Amino acid sequence: MKTKSKFDFRLFMMNNAIYAIMLVMIVLVVAIKPSFFSLRVMRDILMQSSVRIVVALGCMFVIISGSADLSGGRMVGLTAVIAGSLAEQSTYYLKYYANLPELPGFVPLLIAILVGLCFGLFNGLVVSKLKVPAFLATLGTAMLAFGIANLYMDAEPNNSQPLGSYTDGFKAIGSGSFHDIPYILLIALACVALVWILQNKTVLGKEIFAVGGNMEAAKVSGINVLKIQLFTFAIAGALYGLGGCLEAARTGSGTASYGTGYELDAIAACIIGGCSAGGGIGGVGGVVAGVIIFNIMSYGLTFIGLSPYWQYVAKGLIIIAAVAIDVRKYTRKH
Repeated sequence: MKTKSKFDFRLFMMNNAIYAIMLVMIVLVVAIKPSFFSLRVMRDILMQSSVRIVVALGCMFVIISGSADLSGGRMVGLTAVIAGSLAEQSTYYLKYYANLPELPGFVPLLIAILVGLCFGLFNGLVVSKLKVPAFLATLGTAMLAFGIANLYMDAEPNNSQPLGSYTDGFKAIGSGSFHDIPYILLIALACVALVWILQNKTVLGKEIFAVGGNMEAAKVSGINVLKIQLFTFAIAGALYGLGGCLEAARTGSGTASYGTGYELDAIAACIIGGCSAGGGIGGVGGVVAGVIIFNIMSYGLTFIGLSPYWQYVAKGLIIIAAVAIDVRKYTRKH
């Protein structure tokens, strides 16, 4: 006779802690400021989350493959200024490329993705071919990207002035909407869907998990580890480039400081979203939830008038709690 399995509340809470944290945070903020629970605020949070979701998805690939990437934020800054410089109106008195005609909005977007892809491939080659630890390799790339972005902004005729006066087609990418759904959110959702398909429905996705879980075993089973490392860093770079372009279009401006700290927020979102720092574990849904948690927290604390410095305290506590929960889950399984 089959016995009914008993509902384990502790196990349920452990497996769904991330969503419980999100719910508690929303309830607390709404209790203090009921106006927080409005369509306008939720729309703002989702728009702000869109760029960070794209960046976090790129970071997720690298983490699942067993590596680390600290260059995401600086790549966002570099690609934001490159895309912005190509999107300025022809009448702008500080137009970066004075003789360049106005380009369709998708052209700066594609170029930003290509630049990010190239930097990602560079990361992959340094890690896989030169055997430089990913932490140090990507830290070096971050400094390289930041230096190039500042040199780019300092060139004539810009002289380190913030970019602006973008074409309507480019600005529409970041602020336009389709039936009241922002384009930037639709782009983020398209990335989520494509990444989920790649991760769960393709051989390549399964190989990324295998390499992150046990690189030596993956090699023995015939998986091309070099290819996987190059691909994960390349796709991460492409997503960082897309994020940089979206950030420039959303804000209508651009400086080399764009994207500062995005790489740390992306790593944190991946960790609290269920990705294992050791590789081989992670999923799109958890990462998206992790990004939204941080944005609700940041927006909510600002909304109720608390100092922005409390955001760092809250983020640190959430990360510690998420890692502790993950360790307990791993211990129970073994």
